[in-house]
Amino acid sequence: MTGIFLGSLTRISDLDVESFVIERLPPAEWAGGDYVVGAVTGTPGPLYEIETVTGRHVRVLPGDLVVGAFGNREATLEGVGSWRDIEGGEMHAMTGAGLIGRFVSLSIILPRPLTLEYRGHALRNGRKLRMQDFVEPAEPMALDAPVVLLYGTSMSAGKTTAGRVIVHELANAGLDVIGVKLTGAGRYRDVLSFRDAGAAAVFDFVDAGLPSTVVPEDVFLTAIRPLLGRIARRRPDVVVVEAGASPLEPYNGAAAIAELGEHIRCAVLCASDPYAVTGVEHAFGLRPDVVMGPATSTSAAISLVHRLSGVPALNVLDPASLPALRGVLAGCLDVRFR
Repeated sequence: MTGIFLGSLTRISDLDVESFVIERLPPAEWAGGDYVVGAVTGTPGPLYEIETVTGRHVRVLPGDLVVGAFGNREATLEGVGSWRDIEGGEMHAMTGAGLIGRFVSLSIILPRPLTLEYRGHALRNGRKLRMQDFVEPAEPMALDAPVVLLYGTSMSAGKTTAGRVIVHELANAGLDVIGVKLTGAGRYRDVLSFRDAGAAAVFDFVDAGLPSTVVPEDVFLTAIRPLLGRIARRRPDVVVVEAGASPLEPYNGAAAIAELGEHIRCAVLCASDPYAVTGVEHAFGLRPDVVMGPATSTSAAISLVHRLSGVPALNVLDPASLPALRGVLAGCLDVRFR
């Protein structure tokens, strides 16, 4: 029997409990955020997996149906594509969460992407279903909690790993911590790892109805401000915010950082190498309080980061660095650790 798998971009919806029909629509009626269904085609490879609404990863086979959402991706290390690039019904799952479009530029080191054939949109009562239909209503409200910001020199720069350690330390200090990913391409695993580390609640841009944040800035801000209002109403002690990719990439990282503004009390730059630290600092103009990520993998790298930028650097995967991390957080947030 053919399986049907709901990607984690459907986790804000009721598609897992309420019925819907699958109907083909002409491309002129397509839009970002539409819930669509594709049949798995091609020869299965390492990327023939779907991240489900629980965060679990499952293998899919030719003929299986995948429910995801149309969106855009501009990943510097992996691939670039959009739902607008779909031709002849051939599509790709651009992330395992079900971010559906068609790659037009793909890294040669990436395995073949999960290929899908467009079967139709998810409809009810003749109306297509969109991510925006399932967003919890909320009025915008400014955060009044201090923010620990994680931003990077690129994707895969260690932001989520650093955030997990920071959330763990703050939660162990008795603080009510909320973990947030404000920009990037839809995946559930990043914010789930914050919850596993001790966050009382986690949110991301998917909760705001965005499959990715490669959208016009006004669309991004309109979606994200009510989400920040939901977070503010929970009255957390501290919010740990990850901005996916880097602020200079088209994921609206710069807009997210500007929106957080003066509430950013601790800026953590995660860098792929020591020289990238100075590149992002000079290009973006935000001086970090500490550097983490692959650029801090060895004592030589840590020394080079400090020599190039004058900023302290920590390898948070080394337990010996935790006292220094607590010192940075205590100084930025006025927190006492037990």
